[in-house]
Amino acid sequence: MSGSELQQDSRSEIPESKSWKFPKAFWTANVVELFERAAYYAVFIAITLYLSRVVGFDDIEAAWIGGVFSAGLYFLPPFTGAFADKIGFRNAIILAFSLLTLGYFSLGAFPYKAVVLPSLIILMFGGSFIKSIITGTVAKTTNEATRAKGYSIFYGMVNVGAFLGKTFAYPIRLELGLEAINFYAAIMTFIALITVFFFYRNVSTAGEGKTFSEVWTGFIRVVTNIRLLLLIIIVTGFWIIQHQLYATMPKYVLRIVGEGASPEWIANVNPFVVLTLVVFITNMMRKVKAVSSMAVGMFLMPVSALLMASSSILESFTGQSVSILGLFTAHPVTVMMIAGIVVQGLAECFISPRYLEYFSLQAPKGEEGLYLGFSHLHSFLSSLLGFGISGYLLSAYAPDPAGLSAEQLVHAYDNAHYIWYYFAGIGVTAAVALLIYRSVYNRKEE
Repeated sequence: MSGSELQQDSRSEIPESKSWKFPKAFWTANVVELFERAAYYAVFIAITLYLSRVVGFDDIEAAWIGGVFSAGLYFLPPFTGAFADKIGFRNAIILAFSLLTLGYFSLGAFPYKAVVLPSLIILMFGGSFIKSIITGTVAKTTNEATRAKGYSIFYGMVNVGAFLGKTFAYPIRLELGLEAINFYAAIMTFIALITVFFFYRNVSTAGEGKTFSEVWTGFIRVVTNIRLLLLIIIVTGFWIIQHQLYATMPKYVLRIVGEGASPEWIANVNPFVVLTLVVFITNMMRKVKAVSSMAVGMFLMPVSALLMASSSILESFTGQSVSILGLFTAHPVTVMMIAGIVVQGLAECFISPRYLEYFSLQAPKGEEGLYLGFSHLHSFLSSLLGFGISGYLLSAYAPDPAGLSAEQLVHAYDNAHYIWYYFAGIGVTAAVALLIYRSVYNRKEE
């Protein structure tokens, strides 16, 4: 998980004399953020599996549905955030967790095509409220002396929640089935709802926030700023590959390695690497220009995809079992998937913090928060494209075994690793584009 969920706010609601501690609203918001992330990532790591295996969509349909769901979560927050300012954060967060609990429960209880799509829309709106409310609460309950520490706590909660959600999803899927993951998520968000109801006290938004008209005007300014629009499109290449942790990897691993594989735990390698190294790498690159730091990460991404494609090479030397330091064995696909995700995590450390920094510096004074809200348009685009592309590639190179005969299954996955060559190509294209972008705009600045 990256720092892309962070937003900024210039106001603070705690007195300077109490800058050494945080109010109850801050801690309540961060605790319920942990529950919300644990729910979301448990469901999201299995979303395309659930849509295909339980609901009955094919790979392409499941991919597009998952992509639209993820895209909406990144596009809507500036607009739902404006609504939250109007009705008050407490009312908005109660509404958000009510929608999430209803959405997750109905997703598990009614696995039918006619019901699943409305359930995902409910989840999309509920989740978009959370993104704006929690970050807004952190901003309004900290001051200049505590803001950095406050956001570091928030960032930690996001990653801990994501880690726990995927960790629990694996045994739940094996023991209780994919539907049960949705009920687990509903329990998590219901606990959060009860916590908010009893412990969350409103933080004032009087006279603050943006109207829907102002938010839309800001969106138009961002997408008509050629410099920012080009950067958003280029960085989309990075996130298209990153989204394969959820779009392609779960089905790919289960179909090739077997049902005992744990894509949920494999995906947890990413937040572990980011949490461990992001501060060190950001400090190491602090004297390097933001776009140059991002370029390092962009060139790491095709390397990560090529590592994921290399399992067949490893298997030719080791067979279907690789000994790891003599402690345990793993399938070559699992080993190379982990190696690729480690490199992805490193790339994220070079890219995400500096992307937000660069984007905020291009914003007009006083509108940094609004512009940062739309800086996540790359995730909107990469969700649609990353999931959409995944569905077609899975159908072509790693098809659903349920639709294959015994004879077809023998060689069905011989070229499955070709999938990652496509993403390596996307990564190289994006990296070269960023170098051209840096050259053009550095020349203009000079």
